[in-house]
Amino acid sequence: MQSFLQDCKKSFDHVLDVFIKDIASLRTGRATPALVEDIEAEYYGNRTPIKHMAAIHVTGPTSLVIQPWDKGAVKPIEDALLKSQLGINPVVDNEGIRLNLPQLTKERREQLVKLLHQKAEEARIEIRKSREDALRAVQRLFDEKELREDERFKAKDDVQKLVDEYNKKIEEAVERKDQEIMTL
Repeated sequence: MQSFLQDCKKSFDHVLDVFIKDIASLRTGRATPALVEDIEAEYYGNRTPIKHMAAIHVTGPTSLVIQPWDKGAVKPIEDALLKSQLGINPVVDNEGIRLNLPQLTKERREQLVKLLHQKAEEARIEIRKSREDALRAVQRLFDEKELREDERFKAKDDVQKLVDEYNKKIEEAVERKDQEIMTL
């Protein structure tokens, strides 16, 4: 039973990790490398994340500098940034590529919060799907007489406790990110 619960926990951890990484790229009031590091640029025929092509530095509360290790990567990175959903025009200078983040308007902050809540709901749906898979596995073990009825009910309760724990973690992450977005 313990290995079964460990498998559930691994599945839930994966969903939580993907969610946390996903919301890290949501823009807040200050610059962070997470905004651009996973944007992929076309580089020598391959889609490559910027973090694999350049150093990304925060130079101020609202500015980033991307310094490609290969000068031939400047144009592909610039193109990728222009095509991204950031809505920021990169400035190419002798240091590399500079991004100056404009202040977020109230409307844009509200849109970001709405997007944050959509992503949280998607994560909760993935948790529920994993829960359903786990409950089907418990039922199958019970049907094959590998679990007694009391073990089946305990397994269902344990899975639900895990689901509640991970939903709480998602909600805490949403609250933190919500505050970051809405803070001026």
